[in-house]
Amino acid sequence: MNDIIQSSMVYQTDKGTPVTDSLKVAKVFDKQHKNVLKSIRNLAAQNLAAKKWFYETTYLDKRGQQQPMFVMNRDGFSLLAMSLTGEKALQFKVAFIDLFDKMEKTIKEQMPTTPAIPKTFAEALRLAASQQEQIEEQQRLIEAKEKQIEESAPRVLFSQAVESAESSILIGELAKILCQNGIAIGEKRLFQWMRENEYLCSYGERYNQPTQRATEMGLFEMRKVTIQVGSSTKVRTTTKVTGKGQVYFVNKFLYEQQQNLKQ
Repeated sequence: MNDIIQSSMVYQTDKGTPVTDSLKVAKVFDKQHKNVLKSIRNLAAQNLAAKKWFYETTYLDKRGQQQPMFVMNRDGFSLLAMSLTGEKALQFKVAFIDLFDKMEKTIKEQMPTTPAIPKTFAEALRLAASQQEQIEEQQRLIEAKEKQIEESAPRVLFSQAVESAESSILIGELAKILCQNGIAIGEKRLFQWMRENEYLCSYGERYNQPTQRATEMGLFEMRKVTIQVGSSTKVRTTTKVTGKGQVYFVNKFLYEQQQNLKQ
């Protein structure tokens, strides 16, 4: 029966759905295409549920101009076919249905392990929503893992610095701890950085001694050292970084390093 029309009248979409279109229907049933378009629009207007069976698109005519066209699935064709009449109309309808059957069988044979093709618009929506949720969940897990790695990296390095933060150390020793944690800075540059950022005084009798702000933050402490020079005794004041200060500066440099890498 289906030999009365070509098998190409029913074809498969990229999503694996058997369809035909208004141009092919008009050709087989010997109708003007504009009248077939009108029938489809009337059906969609009369029954909103029928709109899901028809998809309006365009094609290029012989002059290369875009013209309207409808693609329809089996349900859409069946509904449209009810209004089509003419010589051998019944045979054409049966032939189309037969081609839909064969195309569906071919698709199932080609995709034996794939999920079932949605048969209704609602099923298609549920499948799309489910797939989107899976994609978003996978993306969320990836982002969470990356954030965990990013946040844990400085903690690992920082914990190594905390081990030596039990007692006050010289600024030169702090520079070594920073270098061990990937911060390339020497003692002189660290002194300069602390002066420029107002952690140490940059002039006068208090040169390289903690500023009032740094002292209130508990980052430094002053240690007095007595030195015997000949018959005289001299007292020198040395700036030392407290345990809290070591934690503060290591964390600050690591954070700034991360921000620079992100830029």
